[in-house]
Amino acid sequence: MRVATYTRISTDEDHQPYSLEAQAERLAAYVKSQPDWELTRRFSDQASGATTERPELKRALAEARAGRFDLLLVYRVDRFSRSVRGLAQLLEDLDAAGVAFRSATGPFDTTSAAGRMMVQMLGVFAEFERATIVDRVIAGMERKAARGGWCGGSRPFGYDVDPATGYLTPKADEAPLVPVIFDRYAHGREGARALAVWLNEGGHRTKAGRPWSHTAVLTVLRNPVYVGKVFFRDALHDGPHEHLVDGPLFERVQALLSERGEDYSKRASATSPFLLAGLVVCARCGKHFVGTSAVGNRYRYRYYTCFTRQRYGTKYCAADRLPAEELDAAVLDALLRTYERTDLFDKAVAAAKRRARSERANHEQELAVVDAGIEKAEDAIERYLTAFEAGTLSESQCAKRLEGLAAKVRDLRARREELVAALEHASASAPDPGEIAAMHRHIAHALTTGAVPARKALLQALVHEIRVESRDRVVPWFRVPGGANPKVRALARSALPTTVDRAGVATTINIERQPAPRCWSPARSSAPRC
Repeated sequence: MRVATYTRISTDEDHQPYSLEAQAERLAAYVKSQPDWELTRRFSDQASGATTERPELKRALAEARAGRFDLLLVYRVDRFSRSVRGLAQLLEDLDAAGVAFRSATGPFDTTSAAGRMMVQMLGVFAEFERATIVDRVIAGMERKAARGGWCGGSRPFGYDVDPATGYLTPKADEAPLVPVIFDRYAHGREGARALAVWLNEGGHRTKAGRPWSHTAVLTVLRNPVYVGKVFFRDALHDGPHEHLVDGPLFERVQALLSERGEDYSKRASATSPFLLAGLVVCARCGKHFVGTSAVGNRYRYRYYTCFTRQRYGTKYCAADRLPAEELDAAVLDALLRTYERTDLFDKAVAAAKRRARSERANHEQELAVVDAGIEKAEDAIERYLTAFEAGTLSESQCAKRLEGLAAKVRDLRARREELVAALEHASASAPDPGEIAAMHRHIAHALTTGAVPARKALLQALVHEIRVESRDRVVPWFRVPGGANPKVRALARSALPTTVDRAGVATTINIERQPAPRCWSPARSSAPRC
């Protein structure tokens, strides 16, 4: 009788009553005790018995079909399968291959009806035992989650797990970065990909030490653990751990994530031939305008159309379509006229100072994270060098790691310089009239002579957004070039700006209907539009 043995153990071998070695030894002894039995094959898996998708089990069945052994021996039936359905299927496969099945602790002859019934009953008990264990483990984890304990799995970025209490505790070199990520997404109008680029350029890494991706950023932004919640089995529980993000900011980020998720009008517009693609926003529904066109008898007419109106019709948004050529010209004209207003720059810098002061806390927190990262990397470099000098590490072993650590230190130091510069923006001063005039000439030259991609890139840098309130009121918000990115708002047809805030530089453009049936153009007026 050619005998093959099959042993199985779960991945948590330390808590198993029968190790693989113990099972193998007992099966070998059992084979020796039987007359005319010869051990010819051994198969062993480290996997759950709830499924039959196990590599060694598949190999055993394949060799059984190939006729390489006559009997498959296991220590107990639950080592073979903990599912009644799975056990029945496996026994049927062995029977079709002409191979008998035997359990060393329950020597039932599966070739007889009574023996097969007994094996099936043992399978029922094995499945019941597994279900009971699962229920007990889940109940214990639910009680732990209800108390706010962390129930295992990958720890969230910014936290460590206290092994003594099972609660989350802030991780010194990660936690200060979390509120900065949320703030830049909610208030800085940065997307997940832009945040990933910013984090990588700053030398930051994920909890696994890898570069950031947009999915890793989204994982952080969607995790309720940062507002004191612990998630387990579709339920949120209050946890005693320290909150890294306040509730209103978290809710604002969730609303933005939901809004941006299916909004194709907010996606990249680099390939669009429309100069203002991605910048024009509908004040009615909040969606962006997209470039559209209509063909007449002789000409092709280009428009900016609200995304909601374009996709769902005027029933859902009745915002007017705006002629592309006229809107482009009006925005460019308003931009150049704004740069003729030197008094706006003083107000822009004042607004930037106020914003820099309000963001100082975030910058200081990130600076602390960067300093901690630099110190940690430099300590690691020192340890590698010490080991190399002591002869415990070869050059080939530590050279690659030292190169990576040195690159990380360079990135972190570059980010530190940026943060220090950002903290100094509170003392920024407005450019003098000569600098403003030079900027005006440079912008005018680039917008009138540059190619479409270059003009689009310049407008993306200088225009914060263009909000369409109606056909008669289109309000662009302009950025002033500079490290602090100050912005100012000026009302239409006003000799002096009447409002200054952090949202941007605004001017009003009136687009009125002309006698020509298919054309729209800016109002003709000698009064300045901004």
